[in-house]
Amino acid sequence: MIYDSITQLSQSASTGPVLGTVLAVLSQKTEKTTRTGKPYLELSFADVAASITIKVWDNAAWHPACAAAQVARCYAVTANWSVGNYGIEAAELDLREATPDEEAALMAGGSELRDKQQRDWESIAALVDSMTDPRLRELCREALTRYGARFRRSAAARGYHHARRGGLVEHVAGVMRCGDALCRAYPELNRDLVLAGCFFHDIGKLWENCYNEGELVMPYSLHGELLGHIPLGIELVNRLWGKISTLHRSEWEQLEPPAEQVRLHLLHLIAAHHGELQFGSPVVPKTPEALAVHYADNIDAKFEMFRDAYTTQPELADGIHQRRAPLPGNEVAPLPPCFSADGAAAPQL
Repeated sequence: MIYDSITQLSQSASTGPVLGTVLAVLSQKTEKTTRTGKPYLELSFADVAASITIKVWDNAAWHPACAAAQVARCYAVTANWSVGNYGIEAAELDLREATPDEEAALMAGGSELRDKQQRDWESIAALVDSMTDPRLRELCREALTRYGARFRRSAAARGYHHARRGGLVEHVAGVMRCGDALCRAYPELNRDLVLAGCFFHDIGKLWENCYNEGELVMPYSLHGELLGHIPLGIELVNRLWGKISTLHRSEWEQLEPPAEQVRLHLLHLIAAHHGELQFGSPVVPKTPEALAVHYADNIDAKFEMFRDAYTTQPELADGIHQRRAPLPGNEVAPLPPCFSADGAAAPQL
């Protein structure tokens, strides 16, 4: 069987051994030894959404082919897959280099994820277009136009949530939708400012967590290491603001509140979105809009962690999944609604 993604393969193997093929990049290859001195290879394979790590013992018939495999190359990986005490295991492993068409499909992601990211991209654009403050709307549009390609291949994080190519699009769309809902619940909030803050809160990750074109291994950068995404985001917004305000100076001078106040409040939303000094924010939220952006960001990140736990963490009992860090405890499957989406009563179990 050919699997659409590593996630699909892992889910299938969790129910019993399966024979199948998955497209993946060899992201890491390490020579190791056990405590007793037995040598083995540790291979990590990645696609857009997930990764797996397997051990290949030196006496396995497929060890020479694995030893010859090159990091950062795309492969069609075929094996008898199963889940053991230490995660997924592969027997009768066979590697062949992916064709150009297969490599292109791998970089685009599985069909389900690819479709979701496209919907999320369109959701971001629609929410930006719905903004009424021309300064904030044009600022967001300029960022989408100038950095769209980089945006669509950046991750929202390296490990905790949306840690995949294109994950930043998913996260920003979720945060903007949450921010929009908060503004409907609390109409005293400045909706344009909240949406702009949700849009720009992680914009520095275009340099901190961006994949190179044609690669699925996230590199490290000096910008990300020495500054981090919050200072990078503040600098980027200031640069874009300077460019846009120069083009529209005469128009903006007639608007209230003054442009300089709008800029400062937006920068505060970026600076304060982690919520606390100990979590990396240089200031704590000092406006209702800053608090809204902080909680919208936190809610979307945590919900993604729950979704990930339900698909990747083993069940300790029916409906109880092993804790997925940094969530505080074991994750319990949610209660289904009493009514279906069309309003009809849900069938009784």
